[in-house]
Amino acid sequence: MTKSISIGLPNVSHLLLSGTMTTNCSFTNCSFTEVDRLMKSLELAIYVPIFVCGLVLNILALVVFCFLLRKWTESTIYMTNLALLDLLLLLLLPFKMHATIHHWEAHHRFLCSFLESLYFVGMYGSIYTIACIAVDRWVAIRHPFRAKQLRSRRAALGTCILVWVVVLGGTSPIYSFRTVEKGSFHCFHGFSEKGWRPEVISCLLGFGFVGPALVLVVCSAQSIRTLRQSGNESHKNRACVRIIYSSLCAFLVPFTPSHLGILLQFLVRRDVIQDCMAKTRISLFLQVAMSLANVTCCLDALCYYFITREVRTSKQTFTFRRSKSISQKRATTSTSEL
Repeated sequence: MTKSISIGLPNVSHLLLSGTMTTNCSFTNCSFTEVDRLMKSLELAIYVPIFVCGLVLNILALVVFCFLLRKWTESTIYMTNLALLDLLLLLLLPFKMHATIHHWEAHHRFLCSFLESLYFVGMYGSIYTIACIAVDRWVAIRHPFRAKQLRSRRAALGTCILVWVVVLGGTSPIYSFRTVEKGSFHCFHGFSEKGWRPEVISCLLGFGFVGPALVLVVCSAQSIRTLRQSGNESHKNRACVRIIYSSLCAFLVPFTPSHLGILLQFLVRRDVIQDCMAKTRISLFLQVAMSLANVTCCLDALCYYFITREVRTSKQTFTFRRSKSISQKRATTSTSEL
């Protein structure tokens, strides 16, 4: 019998629910039918609220960044890029919801691979952008004098372009992961064994999650420590700490469980985990975790909120100080004339 199960990393719809896994477990009466039935409705219940909420929040964020903020900073450039990547993820959710229930015709195989590749671009582009934001903030806080030479809007824009180039190149092998079979198929899953090779999973986990996570945690921890050791309890410092914590939340909450599930499923595919009940639980955990990973599109809105609030507060403070300075100068001039 051919091996047809795979996790379809962009989406884990019906993961482990057909082909080899079911065949291997049939001797021990291990069935994934209930998991399959549960996920058909559960994925839709997860995707619909994320799609509606995320679409509204990210469109509003782009309106604010592109039209209401007259002057862009390094932070707003990164956030605009993050909002675009989130929108890319959100626009693919209807295709994922359709693929959860329906089969696709054979002539749509290339379109499916293209959409799967875009999903990877959106997910890992978001991961790298959040890591870049942490590094940029770390430079500004820990090395304020060097930051004037290292940080600029041009550098931020160049970094965002580089992120797109890297993730587009890194997702190109996905076109070879799709199994070549006649007839209809389920999109967003059903990868061939090429997608589960140790080197592929090692690169995915190492460069796609562990590396950026370490960069984010280390830079965030040092930035928070520096702000607290400065002894300055200004509103701007408190807002910056909130932004750092929201970035950590937007990264670790959705992506940690999903990549842990990928690692566990890899162990199942390598026959390291053989217990039937464990395989069933891993199947359910991975599918739920991968579905919930899309909530990052909504969590990123926390970062947008704190940054726009900080920018507005900074502008109001600057306007107030400028008005106060002008008033003082006028009062001094009037006194001298008398």
